[in-house]
Amino acid sequence: MNAHPVNRFKARLGKEQQIGYFSTLAAPVVDELLGSTGFDWVLIDTEHSPVDMAGVVSHLQAVKGTPISAIVRPAWNDMVLIKRILDQGAQSLLIPYVETVEEARQAVSYMRFPPVGVRGVSGGSRAANYGQTPAYFAAAEKELCLLVQIESEGALGRIEEIAAVKGVDGVFIGPSDVAASMGHIGNAQHPAVQAAIDAGFAKLKAMGKPSGYLTTNEAEAQRRIAEGVDFVGVTTDATMMVRAATAIVQKMKAK
Repeated sequence: MNAHPVNRFKARLGKEQQIGYFSTLAAPVVDELLGSTGFDWVLIDTEHSPVDMAGVVSHLQAVKGTPISAIVRPAWNDMVLIKRILDQGAQSLLIPYVETVEEARQAVSYMRFPPVGVRGVSGGSRAANYGQTPAYFAAAEKELCLLVQIESEGALGRIEEIAAVKGVDGVFIGPSDVAASMGHIGNAQHPAVQAAIDAGFAKLKAMGKPSGYLTTNEAEAQRRIAEGVDFVGVTTDATMMVRAATAIVQKMKAK
C-alpha cells in the first residue's frame, strides 16, 4: 500500500527557519543539481517564468529524490490553475497578489475538496499516485500548505486580517511589487518600502503567523534571517548563474 507523502516544508514551518531559492529558468535539472546543496526549499514559479503544467511535473520529479521541499507558485489565484497543480502532486502553494480577506478565503476554498471547498475531485491523479494511494482523500488535505503573497501597500495595511483567515498557513511579502505600488518601482531597498515591509513582518510576528520573503540582496537576506523570518528566499537560479559566470569571466579577464 502506498502512503501519502508527508509535507516536510509544512511540518517545519514556524518551527525551524527554512532557506530557499526561486526556480525561474524552466530547467528541472538545475533543481535536481541544487536539491542536494543545502537549500531547504525551492519555489517552482509559473507566474514570471515559462514553466507550464508539464514543466511543473518535471520539476517535482527532479527534486523528489533530494532533501529539498518544493513550493509551486500558480500564475494567479485561480481555481482551475490551483486544482491542476495540486493534482500533479504539489503540496505547498504560494498564491500571488492576494489583496483582500475574500481573496484569501477563495484561495483556501480552491485548495480544499467539497464540502469545505470547491476543488475538483480526482482519485487517479499523480497526487494520488494514479489511484494507487487508497487513503489519498483522507490524508491529502492535512499535508497541503497554503501561502499567500502580499504585494501592495494596500494589502500590507490588511495583512493581519488576511493572515488570520482560517486555512492560510503563512504569509509571504513580495518586495518588488510592494515597491512598485508605493511609487518606487525597481527600488525595493528604498527606506519607505523597507519600513512598510518591516511593519508588516512585525504584525505577522506579533500574531504568530509564519512569514516569508525573497531578496537577492545578500545584506538584506542576512538581516531578514537574523530577524527570524520563517522562510527566506535568498536568490534565484538565474541570479546564481549570472553572478557566478560574471565573477569567473571577470577573474579570467583581469589584467
